[in-house]
Order: sequence, then structure tokens, then C-alpha cells
Amino acid sequence: MTFHEQIQEGIPSVLPQPKPYDPEINHAPKRKEILSAEEKKLALRNALRYFEPHHHVELIKEFSEELENYGRIYMYRLRPDYKMYARPIYEYPGKSEQAKAIMLMIQNNLDYAVAQHPHELITYGGNGAVFQNWAQYRLTMKYLSEMTDEQTLVMYSGHPMGLFPSHKDAPRVVVTNGMMIPNYSKPDDWEKFNALGVTQYGQMTAGSYMYIGPQGIVHGTTITVLNAGRKISKNGEGLEGKLFVTSGLGGMSGAQPKAGNIAGCITVCAEVNPKAVHTRHSQGWVDEVITNIDALVQRVVKAKAGKEVVSIAYQGNVVDIWERFDAEGIYVDLGSDQSSLHNPWAGGYYPTGLSFEEANTMMAEQPELFREKVKDTLRRHAAAVNRHTAKGTYFFDYGNAFLLEASRAGADIMADDGINFKYPSYVQDIMGPMCFDYGFGPFRWVCASGSPEDLAKTDAIALRLLEEMAKTAPAEIKQQMEDNIRWIKGAQENRLVVGSQARILYADAEGRIKIAEAFNKAIANGEIGYVILGRDHHDVSGTDSPYRETSNIYDGSSFTADMAIHNVIGDSFRGATWVSIHNGGGVGWGEVINGGFGMVLDGSTDASRRLQSMLFWDVNNGIARRSWARNDEAIFAIKRAMEAEPLLKVTLPNKVDDALLN
Repeated sequence: MTFHEQIQEGIPSVLPQPKPYDPEINHAPKRKEILSAEEKKLALRNALRYFEPHHHVELIKEFSEELENYGRIYMYRLRPDYKMYARPIYEYPGKSEQAKAIMLMIQNNLDYAVAQHPHELITYGGNGAVFQNWAQYRLTMKYLSEMTDEQTLVMYSGHPMGLFPSHKDAPRVVVTNGMMIPNYSKPDDWEKFNALGVTQYGQMTAGSYMYIGPQGIVHGTTITVLNAGRKISKNGEGLEGKLFVTSGLGGMSGAQPKAGNIAGCITVCAEVNPKAVHTRHSQGWVDEVITNIDALVQRVVKAKAGKEVVSIAYQGNVVDIWERFDAEGIYVDLGSDQSSLHNPWAGGYYPTGLSFEEANTMMAEQPELFREKVKDTLRRHAAAVNRHTAKGTYFFDYGNAFLLEASRAGADIMADDGINFKYPSYVQDIMGPMCFDYGFGPFRWVCASGSPEDLAKTDAIALRLLEEMAKTAPAEIKQQMEDNIRWIKGAQENRLVVGSQARILYADAEGRIKIAEAFNKAIANGEIGYVILGRDHHDVSGTDSPYRETSNIYDGSSFTADMAIHNVIGDSFRGATWVSIHNGGGVGWGEVINGGFGMVLDGSTDASRRLQSMLFWDVNNGIARRSWARNDEAIFAIKRAMEAEPLLKVTLPNKVDDALLN
């Protein structure tokens, strides 16, 4: 069968032969036993409903074994035979160019070079899934190949509910992931309902088809490291010779060593999974790999003496680094952590004293013991960090729920008031006031042609516009503009592409609209092919997350989710090609509501109209909320937006004299 025929086939009428489990692939850990005997029967009923009854006898034993062996029914047998990667848009079958673009993005999320656990349809974060099983993937791709621009595909947590009549300005796809009744959003609820096959954890950009490999976070990580360096610098010195210690090389966290190199420091990043270490090293995202702690100590001493710019992956546990560097007197300038602590009991964080294999076995077979060992390691981790910060280390929470889970484990991590943490979230200290409040966030685009030449042309267009805007930018955002220009100038030489020909750039509403409009004109003139716009959910407006994206909201509303819900509703009727809203994000199931969008630029006047309407709202919705929280930077930004757009009228806060309250 041709590629087109396989896509259009959907769930095959003649079942493919079972596929052997490939040990060379990085697989998701076995999930813990969570279902009762009756619930296991329900999970099988739910899985088998994708297939004609005459297939049930053949499949029920296989699916039962998957549930027993892996804790989930992935339907490995249905994994396609064709290579999984983002093909040029014209290679996809279909009646809608917008739908073809979405197929491209789905396949990019599952590309072996991009996805963390590709056979389990997990893109990053240990559990960030595009689909729950391969039947859902096949059926979704079939629907996309059939749909017209007068239909909308409805996605319920990976399940394609079906095509519904709509109109050309409606989203082609509407995605929800993990949208639970509030009282059913505890970690074990995810384990149970995901095992039943009725919901999934879409992470941020996994289940919304907008992940672009580790580049997706490397720009934000670079900005964070640069500004963390500025906070500790004396007399304007840079990061030369300074040491940044962190952990995590899977998925999003794999961006850290590359960002450290761009920022100009020494980066030591721990990772317990050998396959993740190999992947990032082979892709050029980390310079060196060290497996022995003694050798690591010697190498770091040498790097500090030589003021090298180098990234080192330590294959082992980050707690061992913090404790050993403390004992050796190695000064750590910057410290953080980016293991997947939103998922602490199912592979997001590993305890010390166990091999990777031993930990995975204990996780599945002795979950309570594993939980206790994780908690003990978190207490040791926090204690070691505390010893370093007492010497002057600047430590920040990287929004991965490290401080939250450490506090729940009883670690010494709380401030004197017993309410706040000892250490700030990077959003509180850096990204919130410096970027989000001004409207700067992770705007991204993908060249649907798959052409590196198109990507280079879009980089050049973006650079030209940024340099023009920088000439008249107000003083409050000069630094952000300069950082963006530095980033885009080095984008090609830093070899950031993994998977699709994509780019990320922190931009405000003005920048996003001007860049998108210039792309659309270039498409209309035949200079480049179609461009797919999107953003990380980790942005100005898309996410309500009290321990990360909205951690610098101090009016008491950081635990509300009105902004994220309004964002996705507003994007959907202002012209987004697809929209998504998720429970969970990067901080944890039940801890955050986050949403995103995708938009296809085809050079048309319709695309120009949509991009101006949608991108303006997508950013200024969040600035308005942040200004109402009395954030000075956001008040400045929303006033500037109202001056630029007379139809925008936002309620501004009145500040209260503290003396009246005291």
C-alpha cells in the first residue's frame, strides 16, 4: 500500500500481524497496577470498541497482555509500517490544506528523533501523549484526510469523536485533553482513567500537536539563564566561567545544555536514562557525556579554571552531583531542576541508590516503596541545594513542580512565613515580569514545505522586522528586543532543528502580527511555502498555573483558570486553524489548565484577516489579566496596546495606599 492508502485506510479491515516489542526504542515505564478486575474488563471493552466484533477473539488476549505487562493498552499491532516524520505538506492526502498541515504536525510529534517514547505515542515529560493508542492515531489521520474546510474534527483526549459540519472560519480541529471534573484530578485518577482508555495527559504541546523538539523551550531557557546570570553579575560581567547545575535530558528539559552553551556558561545536566543521554549527545545538544562522579568533578574544575563554554551530561542522579560538589567545595553559580516532577511516581523523577532498571521495576511492582524512596531523595535533594545557596548559589524553580513536590515530601523548602517557598519560580523572578507581563512569549512557526531554505528565509524576515521594531521600541522592552535579535541571528549556526523545519522566537503581539503578516505576503508572492503558526502553552495568556505561568499573579487569582478558558474560546472564533485545552501541563495533573492553537498561513486575504484578529487577542487577553492583578509591567503593556488599537478598552486597576491597610 502507498503512504496515501495507509493514511486513508484508518483502522484496517484485515488486521496487521502483531509487532514485536523493540528493546532498542526508548519505551515508557510500566504503569502501576491500578484497576480492579472489573475495571480491567471495562478497559478491554473500551479498547475493543474500535474494532469489528469478528476481530475481538484475536485481539482480546493481546490487549489483556498489554494491560498486564505495561499498565496500558497501546495497540502496538496497529503501529504503522511507514516511517514517522513530518513530510512536506503536499505529500499528505486530503481535501483541506489546513487538515494536511495538522497531519504534518501530528507526525512530527511522533517522529523518533522528537518523541520521548514513540511507540507509546508519548512526546515528552514521561506521559505527554498525542494519543492513547494506535487505533486513535489511525482513525484521526483518516478523518483528516477526508475532511473539508466546512467540517471540524472533535478530539476527546486522543479519541476522534468525529467530523461535524461547521464553516471555513471555524477551527478544523478542537482538542481537549484530560478535562476532568475537579474532584477527579488527583495523580491516581490519571492512572486509573488513562488505564481505562477514557482520558489522557496531553502535556502542553504534545496533545496539541505543536511540539517542535527541544528547540521549543531552548529559547525560553536561554532567556532564563541569561537573565539569571544578569541577576548575579557584578559590574556587568557575563556568564563566562560560571557553573549551572540542573537535571533532565528527556523531551523539553533536553534544551538546557544547548541554552547554557548559547548563554555562555558551563552546564552540568544529570540524566538517569542512558537512552535519553545518548539521544541528546548524538543530536549535538550536549557536548560531553561523563558517567563517573570523580571524573565529573575533575572535568568541572578544569572547565571553571579555563572559563570554558561547555555542556556536560552526567549519566546519573543529580542529587549525587549536588552532594559531591558541596563536599568538594565546587561553587555552583546557578542551580535549577527540570526533571518531570509533575509525574513523580511514574518515571518523572528517580530516587538515588537504585539503577535505572531497578527503579523502573520497583515503580511498577512496589509503588508505595518507590514513592517513599522518591520522597527521601527529594528531601536529600533540597537539603543539598540549601547548603549550596547558603554559599551564594542562585537557585530557581524551573516550573517542573520541584519545590511543590519537595514540600509535599517534607523537605526543608518553605520560607519563614510557612506559606511561600524559599526559592522563587523562574516565572516570578524572570519570565513573568521581564517577558509575560510585557506580552513576550514563545511564538513559533513551522515551514510546511519541509525546506531548510524556507526556514532560512523566514529567519531573515523575522530578523529584519525585529531590527526595525527595536529602533523605536520603548526603553522598557529594549532588552527583550535585543535578546530576540541575538537569538534569531544565531539560530542557524546553533543547529536547533530536530524534526520539522521549525523556529521559536519570544515576541509580543506587535512582533507576532508583523512577522506573521510578512510570512503571509511572502507566501502570496511565491517566495516560500505555507507556514504553520503556533506557540508553546507556556505563554502570556494560554496557561493558568499558580506554581509556574501565573506564579507572579499576587491578587489571589493565581488559582483560577478563567484566562486559559477564555483564551481558547477567543482563539477559536477569531480564526485559529486548531485549538486545544488541557488539564495538567508541565506542572501536574490537577495543578494547571493550559491551552494552545495552530494557524495555517496560505498567503490568502482570509489568513491575513485571521492572524491579525487572533494573534492580537491571544496575547492581550493575558496582559489584561496581568494588569488587573496590578502588575506594573502589564499595566504599561496594556495601555500601549489600547493606544495602538482604539477598539481595545480594558478595565485598569486602581492601587490602594498601603498606609490605609496598615
